[in-house]
Amino acid sequence: MGIGDKAKDLMGGDKAEQATDTGLDKAADAAGEKTGSKHADKVDQARETGDEKLGNE
Repeated sequence: MGIGDKAKDLMGGDKAEQATDTGLDKAADAAGEKTGSKHADKVDQARETGDEKLGNE
């Protein structure tokens, strides 16, 4: 079991899912503001990729 697997085990549950979603949303919003939403499609794609890696749903 690698460190990534251990982190996923610790981050399991609805509370952790909400926390990661909130963090990812804030990061995506900040990136959108900084770029003037010029790269909204790329920001959304990066947010979804992050959710797939960090989320448990």
